[in-house]
Amino acid sequence: MSLNMKKELAALEQMTVGRLQERYVEVFGEPVRSRHRQYLIRRIAWRLQANAEGGLSERALRRAEELANVADVRVTPPRAETINRDEIRCAANAARARMAADPRLPQVGSQIARKHKGRTVTVTVLADGFEYEGERYGSLSAIAKAVTGSHINGFRFFGLEGKA
Repeated sequence: MSLNMKKELAALEQMTVGRLQERYVEVFGEPVRSRHRQYLIRRIAWRLQANAEGGLSERALRRAEELANVADVRVTPPRAETINRDEIRCAANAARARMAADPRLPQVGSQIARKHKGRTVTVTVLADGFEYEGERYGSLSAIAKAVTGSHINGFRFFGLEGKA
C-alpha cells in the first residue's frame, strides 16, 4: 500500500459523519443515506483502494454478475393483493393440523376453564383456534395475554402443559 493511500485512509478516520457523506459522493458519484460512521469509512476506503489498485479482474466481475441475479433480490414485501389465497388456505390448514396433532389440547368443541383473579376464564376449542368472550384467537397464549395483560405460555396458564 502506498504512503499516499495510508494518508487517505488515516484522514477518513478523522472526518465527521457529514464530511464522510460528502467524501462518499465524491468517490462514488451518488449520495448516501447512511450516517453510520464505520460503514462510510469502510465503503470509501474500499473504493479508494479499488481505484488505486485497479479493482476486480474482468473474470471476477463476470462471475459476480452471474451470481447476482437481480430478479431474485426482493427489497420490499409483496403487496397484500398479490398474496395467493390458496397459500393462505394452505397455511390455515397447516395450523389446524398442528392443533389436531397437539396431544395437550382437548377435542374440538371442548371448553377449557380456569379461575383467574376471582373470575372464571372459559375458552372454547375450535378447529382453527380458540374462542374467548365472543372473539377468535389463534393460540392459548394470545388469550392468556388478553386476560393477564402480559405474555405467558397458554398451556401453562390453562394448566395443560403436562398433559399428553
